[in-house]
Amino acid sequence: MALSLSRVPFHRSLPQGTLICVRTYANSPPGQQSPFRIQNVKNTGTSKNKKAFSRKNRIGAFRSMTPSSLTVPVLQPSPNSSLSSVPSFKPELMTENMIGQVVAFSQTPNDPIKYFGTPKNMLLEFRLLSKRCSVIRNITVFTAEELDSAAAEPSHKTRYVLTGPSGCGKSFLLLQSVQYCLAKGWIVIYIPRAKTTVNSTTTHTYDLRTQTYLQPNYAQQTLRRILEVNSANLETLTLREGLNYDRRSFSSGTTLAQLASAGSKDAVISSVVLETLLNELSRQSKIPVLLAVDDFQAIYNQKTAYRDPHFSAIRPYHLAIPRFILEFASGKRSFPKGAILGALTAMDPAFPVTNELIDELNLPGLHPRSPYSKRSKILQEYARGLMNLPVPEEFSPREAASVFETWMRDNALSAPGNDELFLAKYTESAGNPKAFVWQGILGTLEGAAPVVNQNTPWPQLREGRIVVQ
Repeated sequence: MALSLSRVPFHRSLPQGTLICVRTYANSPPGQQSPFRIQNVKNTGTSKNKKAFSRKNRIGAFRSMTPSSLTVPVLQPSPNSSLSSVPSFKPELMTENMIGQVVAFSQTPNDPIKYFGTPKNMLLEFRLLSKRCSVIRNITVFTAEELDSAAAEPSHKTRYVLTGPSGCGKSFLLLQSVQYCLAKGWIVIYIPRAKTTVNSTTTHTYDLRTQTYLQPNYAQQTLRRILEVNSANLETLTLREGLNYDRRSFSSGTTLAQLASAGSKDAVISSVVLETLLNELSRQSKIPVLLAVDDFQAIYNQKTAYRDPHFSAIRPYHLAIPRFILEFASGKRSFPKGAILGALTAMDPAFPVTNELIDELNLPGLHPRSPYSKRSKILQEYARGLMNLPVPEEFSPREAASVFETWMRDNALSAPGNDELFLAKYTESAGNPKAFVWQGILGTLEGAAPVVNQNTPWPQLREGRIVVQ
């Protein structure tokens, strides 16, 4: 290797005649590799590590096979695996006598799971099971009683945040609350992934009228979902005052269903229509309203992934959709009848639980904090008055037994369904609902093929009697 000086005749960024340092290498002998060959070893290793990590932690899509692919006899469902005997989720089943029983969410024309969606892990569980099931727990009955009381009170009096460790069942409880209120005749607004409102996945434009950043595409999608799920109730409510905006005008007496339908078809007016719809819902006292938000902590982070023209991070309360949620969650705006429910996602590194929520909900926190830790006075104001509703960390043996039996009846186990397997998986997961299903029950699929003894009866674990044979 040698260093030499050479004169550059012409370059756009350098004056003519500038001396630069040039590094040259000797040519390697024929048939041998140059000792100075440059290899991006670090990037190559990082890429391999990322691929290995993604393969290790990848969650399958679990999409259903087409009927034409299920002609092989081994793929045909067993007559004993049917979940037809599982009762449908109904409000009258939310009693103490039903604690520990598995119920199924029926597929109705205004199915909230179909139109609003669900968190990803829940969606994958519903794809694996032949019916979308959940178990009634003590916290389910308590939440139903609280919602019954909220049906006659303003929503600012019932503002709960579901808290607990990862995998304890907060999202399932939130979905059960949505299904419960919808069956009781409420108007339901369900946002299963609130981080999509702040992660810059939809367009945003600045509005001089409100001095906030509008999210027209997200508002359009939200209106379409609200309309599909609550069309019957929205047909009974009308505009009290006319609305004139841009190219469209709506006279007083227009039903909220017609208003939402117009906004769901035109992104230009969708933000204004959504704002008007929420204003009308907050002025009527005929029908209770439930606002349920999963990933609730995402809208309480001090910065979002959205950027302004100066490429500075936009605050969540400067975005239209998160601001609506924050105003109702803080009680600054309220429905005459209804409730606000949120669920925290504790293990999201992109949108962690903030100090404002930790202080207000009296949570232990993942990291040490002090009075000198950074906090936002505006977000503290939006968090004031929120109430903590802790979800139990573990399944009770009765609840776990019902879940285990449901998966066993649906042929999800790759091992004999007996007491030893149940106790082993329940102990390995420490009773955590998510770990019990994903690492426990579904973890048996990684083992060998099962050898099932048809003569060994399954004990009556529903009643809490665990008998090891």
